[in-house]
Amino acid sequence: MSSRAISRIVVLKGGPSAEREVSLVSGREVAAALRDEGFEVVELDAGPELASDLIAAKPDVVFNALHGRWGEDGCVQGLLEWLQIPYTHSGVMASAMAMDKEQAKRAYAAAGLPIAESMLVSSEDVQKDHPMAAPYVVKPYNEGSSVGVYIVNEGEGPARMNADMPDTVMVERFIPGRELTTTVMGDKALAVTDIYADGWYDFSAKYEEGGSKHIVPADIPADIYEACLDYAVRAHNILCCRGVSRTDFRWDESKGLDGLILLETNTQPGMTPTSLSPEQADHCGVSYGKFVRWMVEDASCNR
Repeated sequence: MSSRAISRIVVLKGGPSAEREVSLVSGREVAAALRDEGFEVVELDAGPELASDLIAAKPDVVFNALHGRWGEDGCVQGLLEWLQIPYTHSGVMASAMAMDKEQAKRAYAAAGLPIAESMLVSSEDVQKDHPMAAPYVVKPYNEGSSVGVYIVNEGEGPARMNADMPDTVMVERFIPGRELTTTVMGDKALAVTDIYADGWYDFSAKYEEGGSKHIVPADIPADIYEACLDYAVRAHNILCCRGVSRTDFRWDESKGLDGLILLETNTQPGMTPTSLSPEQADHCGVSYGKFVRWMVEDASCNR
């Protein structure tokens, strides 16, 4: 879509997911940057009247800054397709596939990408007995931002989870080592970031100021760096992603390339002041404003 055809943009933010607060920050930052780029911007907190709100707003493009379920799993994308409003990021199928960790892992495995052993288990059963030898990770199979992630170490009892965990969870082999991530913009991988956190890279480490340290470009061997770039582009394409995505890895240094494991692909990476994708874009010479402008100009239906 040509930038000359775009004047009014709705930035979708907030919504009802567990990542609402993060989305509000992403949306605020995106809206400010788009105004600086010269666009007319309407900020819209996604609620029950979203369809009628969008029709009333009459946007040329929707910038989807929602995170988590409903906003990132194909639901909002389907609504935007129905209303024929061009939107950013991935379409219905890619969004649904990437959010469903089990389906995404099946796609990665079929394409020969390295993944960790995992299984789907009922929340009731995972709290009664170990579904696999520790250490392992327990997490929802359809959330992001490390929401509801539990690590069960050797010598510990079964996971004790909050009541708001879903009825079915994913149990995944814990991969020791370093946390790496790569953003794809269009058809190009931008960079690899090495993430240092005090303990597990959980929700607070991701979004609180000073919660983690990001090294970009990552100081890792060239073959590992190139593999991250390659795997991220392949994951983006396998899931049929559009616009910007970010793929996360764990790397066990003791095993070299065999220790690099693909965890998941995020179809709507965070756009907060501590977010990884804008940081990688900036490293490549693309300012925050130019980054969001590119996403708006890339927007379409039939994604």
